[in-house]
Amino acid sequence: MALVEINFDGIVGPSHNYAGLSPGNLAATAHAGQVSHPRAAALQGLAKMRANLDLGLAQGFFVPLPRPNQGLLDALGAGDGAEQPHLRAAAWSASAMWTANAATVSPSPDTADGRCHLTPANLVTMLHRAEECPDTSRQLAVAFANRDHFALHRPVPASLGDEGAANHMRMAPSHGEPGIEIFVYGRPGGRFPARQNIEASRAVARLHGLDPDRALFVAQADEAIAAGAFHNDVVAVANERVMFAHERAFADPDGTFDWIRTRLPEAEIVVVPNSAVSLAEAIRSYLFNAQLVTLPDATMALIVPLEAWESTAVRSWLETMLAGNGAIRRVVPVDVRESMANGGGPACLRLRVVADPATIDPRFLLDAATAERIEEVIAMTWPEAIAPGDLGAPALVRKIVNARLSLIETLGLSEDL
Repeated sequence: MALVEINFDGIVGPSHNYAGLSPGNLAATAHAGQVSHPRAAALQGLAKMRANLDLGLAQGFFVPLPRPNQGLLDALGAGDGAEQPHLRAAAWSASAMWTANAATVSPSPDTADGRCHLTPANLVTMLHRAEECPDTSRQLAVAFANRDHFALHRPVPASLGDEGAANHMRMAPSHGEPGIEIFVYGRPGGRFPARQNIEASRAVARLHGLDPDRALFVAQADEAIAAGAFHNDVVAVANERVMFAHERAFADPDGTFDWIRTRLPEAEIVVVPNSAVSLAEAIRSYLFNAQLVTLPDATMALIVPLEAWESTAVRSWLETMLAGNGAIRRVVPVDVRESMANGGGPACLRLRVVADPATIDPRFLLDAATAERIEEVIAMTWPEAIAPGDLGAPALVRKIVNARLSLIETLGLSEDL
């Protein structure tokens, strides 16, 4: 069985809007109330997926969840949400596009039964994200329905906040070999909510059948959370034997790095010092919310948002790194400005799954022809712009519902997905 890493990006939904629903996500709150551009956002995300295909990478996708979520409003007794604008905004949220929060994934080389294990994230800390779990779980169940190769778990109990792969990293000599898994949790009591509970992470590791000696649970630095690193993937990312992290990402960086090197002697840890790129600039530019990927020639590339490449401090450090001929040999800037304005960069937009593509429902795998069909639907049906006052408008509701159904139909998926 040929195991490869497949990045499953979320197609940005037609209800994409700026409501500023996530305290601690500085970009999202800074742009609250601005006019969003769902069509441009979805096309930017699709362009990133196509660029990954051009790099020779395997690429998958997930479709937007049904929005507006009238079931949520009904459960809250809020009618159409007109009298409760914050609840209506939650019901319209397109935040499921950030599939790094869809689930935690442990590839088959790491698990006791030799299957790839997935646990959907409950996302209970934020209302607009907690509503995603049932629909996300259904989509995962279709995409990874082959039970000989995949084990799909129920989310951990809602009393334990779990935010999925955004707080999980895997390192290994190569994607297809046994590796180590690193679960990053937040400690409560700070300026912003700590979204990942350590007991949720431990539960996921047990459910996935991981070797306890090869699973690390490490606290995110309180300073990083307070500065706006609401998930670990805002300050660190790993790929195969390489970790790329900010100096102030972890509460105990020395202990974390020593543990990694003990279990993975070939590990290369690239640390960006705060003196070169401040924590604030790293978070503003989303330098670490990048895709660190292995190219077909076995070299690594860092796919960063344009905001990082345009930062003087970040670009200077990246160019120095590249000149050093280290493990990361290429930097690829991408334009995902609409997603960035709502608080999610290239890494937020993708869920990494190491698997044999032949074991996955092919309707969720991207090729050039599928990308063209998706682009046509987006161009024809996605709203061009949504202002805050537009939420709840019956004509916009119909447009958003019909746009998603057009995409579902085009891809040959079920309307009840």
